[in-house]
Amino acid sequence: MKSYQQMGALVLRVLLGIIFLSHGVAKFQGGIGNIAGWFESIGIPGSMAYVVATIELVGGIALILGLGTRIVSAILAIILLIATFKVKLAVGFLGNGQMAGYELDLALIGMAVYLLFNGSHKLAIDSFFKKGQSTAL
Repeated sequence: MKSYQQMGALVLRVLLGIIFLSHGVAKFQGGIGNIAGWFESIGIPGSMAYVVATIELVGGIALILGLGTRIVSAILAIILLIATFKVKLAVGFLGNGQMAGYELDLALIGMAVYLLFNGSHKLAIDSFFKKGQSTAL
C-alpha cells in the first residue's frame, strides 16, 4: 500500500510542478511588466509579480525534481490562497464568463497541502539527503 501512496504522491508532485513551472514561464514570456501593472491595479505592489513568477518557475522545477517538496508546497499553497482570496473569490467558484473561478485553485491547494503533509520521496532528490532512509527509487 505504501508503494501506491508514494506513486500517487509522485504523480501529484510532478503535475503540480509542471503546472507552476508553466505559469511562471508564461508570466515572464507574456511580459512580466504587464503582470506587475495588473498586480498594482488590484492593490498588490508590482514588484511582487517578479517574486511570484520566480517562485512559480523555481518552485515548479524543484517539485519536478523532488527538491524541498514540503517547503515549496507550503509556499505555493500560500500564493494560491492569497490569489484565491484577493482575486478569484469575487468571481465565484466557476467564474463569471470573463475570468476563471477558483475551482482549479482549490484543487491545486489540495495537491500542495497533501505534499506539505506527506512529502514525496519516490524519484526525489530529497531522498538522497535523508540519513538512514532508502533512496526510494
